[in-house]
Amino acid sequence: MPHKIGFVVVSSSGHEDGFSARELMIHAPTVSGWRSPKFCQFPQEIVLQMVERCRIRKLQLLAHQYMISSKVEFYVSESLPEYLVPYQGERFRRLGYVSLCDNEKTGCKARELKSVYVDAVGQFLKLIFHQNHANKYNIYNQVALVAINIIGDPADFGDESNITSREKLIDHYLGHSPHNEDPALEGTFAGRSDYISPLDDLAFDMYQDPEVAQIIRRLDEKKRDAVKKERYDHAKKLKQAIADLQKVGERLGRYEVEKRCAVEKEDYDLAKEKKQQMARYRAQVYEQLELHGLLQGEPEMQRPFALPLQPLASPSSPQHWKAMSSHPCTEELAPEDTFAGPVLREKPLAYTLASSPRHPAVDQSPPAAGPAPRSHVDVLPYDERPLPITRKQLGEASAEPEVRQADSSDVRRRGVSGEPEPLTEKALREAGSTIDTLGEALVAGAYSKTWSCREDALLALYKKLMEMPVGTQKEDLKNILRASVFLIRRATKDIVTSVFQASLKLLKMIITQYIPKHKLSKLETTHCVERTVPLLLTRTGDSSARLRVIALNFIQEMALFNEVKSLQLIPSYLVQPLKSNVSVHLAMSQVDLLARLLRDLGTENSGFTVDNVMKFALSALEHKVYEVRETAVRIILDMYRQHPALTLEHLPPEDSSTRRNLLYKAIFEGFAKIDGRPTEAEARAQKRAATKEAEKQKKEEMKALQGQLSALRETHAEAQEKEDDIVKLKNQDPQGRKAAPPDTPEIPDNHFLDNLCIFCGERNESFTEEGLDLHYWKHCLMLTRCDHCRQVRCRALGHPGFEKKTKAWVAQIFEA
Repeated sequence: MPHKIGFVVVSSSGHEDGFSARELMIHAPTVSGWRSPKFCQFPQEIVLQMVERCRIRKLQLLAHQYMISSKVEFYVSESLPEYLVPYQGERFRRLGYVSLCDNEKTGCKARELKSVYVDAVGQFLKLIFHQNHANKYNIYNQVALVAINIIGDPADFGDESNITSREKLIDHYLGHSPHNEDPALEGTFAGRSDYISPLDDLAFDMYQDPEVAQIIRRLDEKKRDAVKKERYDHAKKLKQAIADLQKVGERLGRYEVEKRCAVEKEDYDLAKEKKQQMARYRAQVYEQLELHGLLQGEPEMQRPFALPLQPLASPSSPQHWKAMSSHPCTEELAPEDTFAGPVLREKPLAYTLASSPRHPAVDQSPPAAGPAPRSHVDVLPYDERPLPITRKQLGEASAEPEVRQADSSDVRRRGVSGEPEPLTEKALREAGSTIDTLGEALVAGAYSKTWSCREDALLALYKKLMEMPVGTQKEDLKNILRASVFLIRRATKDIVTSVFQASLKLLKMIITQYIPKHKLSKLETTHCVERTVPLLLTRTGDSSARLRVIALNFIQEMALFNEVKSLQLIPSYLVQPLKSNVSVHLAMSQVDLLARLLRDLGTENSGFTVDNVMKFALSALEHKVYEVRETAVRIILDMYRQHPALTLEHLPPEDSSTRRNLLYKAIFEGFAKIDGRPTEAEARAQKRAATKEAEKQKKEEMKALQGQLSALRETHAEAQEKEDDIVKLKNQDPQGRKAAPPDTPEIPDNHFLDNLCIFCGERNESFTEEGLDLHYWKHCLMLTRCDHCRQVRCRALGHPGFEKKTKAWVAQIFEA
């Protein structure tokens, strides 16, 4: 069956600060999504990598309200040969494109949700965004994407076609035809191979509170399980609970958005009010729905009848036995129809203890002592009433009798609402020593199905340990500590945030106050750490982001406790190599926590060594998630700053083959920056700049030399003209007659310097302007190349009498 496919962002053309493409990996009402850089060039690209090779069935895009691309193209690829190789177009197969509305009709105030049905197999998806729609709000010509959703199923699911063919064959022989089906039933059967759950739709996550969304998904799983087991009444109740919870999730999501807007406007009073309003609303909903009782489910087998929800007559009355002796298996008389109906459709979320899904089986024989008569509990509409009123009304009802299936003779009665229910046989066996130490009432609260009772039990235990007198026997103190750790371990698995936080508060107090106050040994601290840290590390991979952050921060804080730091236990858990089947969140949390503690603790007497950290980092470099690899590179660079030589021992040699891997290339370039050396790219840039500067200098010197030659020619021409004038005057006699002209020389005076090297005196017909430049550089005996600047200079440059001799030599040339 197609379902939502997780993905990571491999690369993007660029993004505006604070709007990275990684935001697309989160679906929640408050996400901002991706935005292209301001005044970017089009097209813009984003490449996504799905968690597995799959067959994509449906793509969903949630566009921005005014940063809208005119067209979005989709490309798919099976695999990429290397990490972050250039994404050439031929590696991707084009699926097509969708056009997005310019949103002018709504005044750019609505977001368009675009759904595209495709059938393509691959693991990489590339999106190409074309030129944006112009409007008055998008002044920087940007495009944006708020969210993207991928729905598909594993590509290796090869039995799908067989299942479909088998279903069609059965329908054919039974005479069923899809054309004859009731149109009202189309798309309602969740067992079809092509059925897509509404909970996987992008609109569900984008407008639902994340915590409520997770609970709705769990209830939906239980509903499908109930349908398989043909427990239709229970499935109907779960269906109604899901419908009501969806309204709650939308309302909480709206509160969260309003709180975020208030924070952005720095209206912190309003933000605080919204936060408190959400907390009250959430607590009241959970309590009224008895949500966790629903999540924990019902017994596997039930009798075909159950206790009615209306006020019961006394078991000893004749009416009671008359009703019990009638036919209980008749469907029409089953009292489950009462509780399975819609729960206040006009007022959602109105569940009470009377409508609990647990309906115990009742023995037909008369009981020894019957329960007290039970009055009907009024259903509370969900509004802004104070929570204590609800508790008071709920507390007026007494509990109905319950007979355990494991032992029908063991009749236990549920306590008054607001009080923890009695412990089951399994709980009594499991927590026997804890009950002996702390008392049954406190343990019953910790095992309660009501989250407030579990939280109250942990807070009561906290108070009890704080008030423990100093003179208590050591053995009693140890027993109390171990019993408390037992309850803490159970509470750390709780899905309710307040219960989880209460367990962390209790654990912190035990380590930092209880053990030092009573001067217990380090063995007790070791016991606390070893029994709780593995569970806390597991919670860092939780689907709830809030619980992940709380667990991460507490483990980091716990590792810095003076009592825990000396034990060096937590680092030993973190340096364990990542397993191939570990969840994405757990892997990201582990490397992030290791990087944090490595900065805080260092490698001196902390449990971290260069050897174990580098082994972990090198294994993390091969992980499929980009964030894990990126953090591993950062860890290696941190280790190089502290221990350069030891770090290099764990890495391959720095050569061209190693640098083909972009991860190692980034690592070695990071080493160069740490050492103050230029990176490979910087060295190439410097070499190019030096070559360009040398060529520029060479051209300038050649230009200067040519200028000097031109000046010499002009000077010589002027001197020659003056000399010609003098010769003309000498050739005239006193009467003004011209004398006989002298013999004409072989070379006219005004062409004397043509084809002549003025430095060595050599004359050649090839000495044109270009030929003279070549002669100066290669053949002239009077010129040489400078050893420093590699340009042409006179051989005698630097001699004391050079200038004087040169002037005399040039004068001789001019007189010749």
